[in-house]
Amino acid sequence: MARKSQIEREKHGEKYDTRKVRRCRRCGRARGVLRRFEICRICFRELAHKGEIPGVKKASW
Repeated sequence: MARKSQIEREKHGEKYDTRKVRRCRRCGRARGVLRRFEICRICFRELAHKGEIPGVKKASW
């Protein structure tokens, strides 16, 4: 879990736009965040396997 202070600082807003850190909306992870879904790769995989993300299915070939 991300530190609460980092999450609170992100909510407040940064002085400069380039300082923004994208975080997962579900768990707060800062790395591996998919911009389109605003969640990290781990949460994305869990939700995709459960079928909770519309339009996403596991690829197999």
